[in-house]
Amino acid sequence: MKVHLLDGTYELFRHHFGVPKSDRDPADQVAATRGVMWSVLQLLEEGVTHLGVATDHVIESFRNDMWPGYKSSAGVPEELLAQFPLLEEALGTLGVAVFPMVELEADDALAAAAVTASAGPAVEQVVIMTPDKDLAQMVSGTRVVQFDRRAKVFTDEAGVKVKYGVTPESIPDWLALVGDSADGFPGLPGWGKTSASAVLARYVHIEDIPEHHFRWDVTMRGASRLAAALNEQRDLALLFRDLATLRSEAKVVTDVEDLRWHGPADGLEEMATRLRAWRFTDRVAALGPR
Repeated sequence: MKVHLLDGTYELFRHHFGVPKSDRDPADQVAATRGVMWSVLQLLEEGVTHLGVATDHVIESFRNDMWPGYKSSAGVPEELLAQFPLLEEALGTLGVAVFPMVELEADDALAAAAVTASAGPAVEQVVIMTPDKDLAQMVSGTRVVQFDRRAKVFTDEAGVKVKYGVTPESIPDWLALVGDSADGFPGLPGWGKTSASAVLARYVHIEDIPEHHFRWDVTMRGASRLAAALNEQRDLALLFRDLATLRSEAKVVTDVEDLRWHGPADGLEEMATRLRAWRFTDRVAALGPR
């Protein structure tokens, strides 16, 4: 079997901002949720049997206490924030396993669920459906892969190496040096994708990078400047790495069979009406038992 894990928060943002502002109906306050529901239904129609959706019940998490600039709900449209709990409720009526996160983030839940699922002897592959860079740290061989649904691109471990120049275990270190604007931390001055990839391909982790650039086994322009920046802000780099490291030890699912879709739950028809998702229940009914 294959297990599919979906980033519900990303999907909600995608379906909200994917529609040009000029084309949005101000009176339609549930459009993003409706879009995600149709998208999840499409997965089921394509034959997905084991599915978990991770959501940020609130955007803020423990990481906001670690770094003041970390992403928050500031600036997120109110009509979108209001749909966070609605999406969780709607997915519940569809009978889909949902991981609503409060202290941790949806990405942590995806990571934790991937660990549990990949340990299942009956599981052939775990597909983490999100384009977020930090989930690349969870990719393992061809057993745990990432899938960007929008670009229709699968990324296995070899693909991570091609894309980032490092192995999955170095992704948090890579993000620490380069920065992650989506999560709100800047990285270190002077460090870019190319330099971070070259150095971490050799040393894997930040603490293993020699203090003096002349001891590096990597030749690159500006090595002395890069080494100086790392030495001056090493503690900050380690903090950024901690921010980028997913908490895969979280307990969000105990057994992979908890992710099997058995059909809709109570309240789906009422929810479909609320979302103005006409003929949604007809298509769910056409799926039959799993």
